[in-house]
Amino acid sequence: MTTVTALSVSGMHCNHCASSVTRELKTVSGVEEVIVELHANETSSVRVVSDEPLPEDALREAIDEAGYDVVGVAVLEDAVAAEYAQQAPARQASRTLPIVSG
Repeated sequence: MTTVTALSVSGMHCNHCASSVTRELKTVSGVEEVIVELHANETSSVRVVSDEPLPEDALREAIDEAGYDVVGVAVLEDAVAAEYAQQAPARQASRTLPIVSG
């Protein structure tokens, strides 16, 4: 089961910040991938992909070690299935053929 932990992180301003956070998060056991969406002068989004839910305190500690603050956390378990279900209506709409009356 794929789990995505979405972290809102304040204080990140540049690619060096994103690299520092990524490097620290990858030291947490179970982290498979880190995706950073940098928003300079705003709260940035950091998504951590893992097979199982990760301990929130370990993720917070890693980000703290990089010098930044976690201001929000959301966990989406079975993320692949959830994303697939969310995209289903759009996929269905693209396959629906128009009814033409003649």
